[in-house]
Amino acid sequence: MSLLNTTTDQVDDAAKGEDFAKGTSNLIKALIVSGIVVTILIAVYVLVFASAPPPPSTGKAENVWAYFLHTTTPSVDANGDPIPSQPFDRVLVFAEIKIHNQGKSPLVMHEVLSNITLNDGIHSSFAASLTDFQRLLVAYPQLSSIAGTPLNIGATLDPGQTISGTIFSSFEMTKADFDARKDLNFSFAFKYNPTLIITPTQPVQMPNLTAPLDEPTKIPGVKKEKQATAASVFQ
Repeated sequence: MSLLNTTTDQVDDAAKGEDFAKGTSNLIKALIVSGIVVTILIAVYVLVFASAPPPPSTGKAENVWAYFLHTTTPSVDANGDPIPSQPFDRVLVFAEIKIHNQGKSPLVMHEVLSNITLNDGIHSSFAASLTDFQRLLVAYPQLSSIAGTPLNIGATLDPGQTISGTIFSSFEMTKADFDARKDLNFSFAFKYNPTLIITPTQPVQMPNLTAPLDEPTKIPGVKKEKQATAASVFQ
């Protein structure tokens, strides 16, 4: 009886050994297959992404300024009739931008947006045209210290060319909302090419102006009701 028991135990141990050897062999095979798959994936990544051409445009924001305007709308209309006065809050965003064409074809810029992300989503504002930029400086000459040279929004950049200039956007937004923003960036759209997104890496500055922007500069010889107001300048 003792001999029979010993023989059975030896057979069971041998079977367990074979099962363990098979399990180990399967594990090794699985590791080898996994290694091959990972190697293939890495090779595909290198071929697809590492060899992909660089984006056609690059850029950076050299400086960014924000000015906060709080005033009220006029209590009379253009005809002199009384109307309710309303609070008026604006954030004026200026950015000194540099853009480079590192591609092999010309880039035609046709649209520029400033984008501020708040809790309720993204608020976007078109950058002012050259005409609107000049109109702003007539109304608020004290902004000329940061305005610089306006960026040519309709410019065509030849391969290897770099352009720079200032963009200006206006947001109907309080200072508190702007200070609580989650993101600020600028998007530059080119015809038939990817949009360039520039996110400032430096803090937004408060411009040091010679006078506050309470109301636009009054133009001599123009009647009071015809003078520009903050609300009309930033419509």
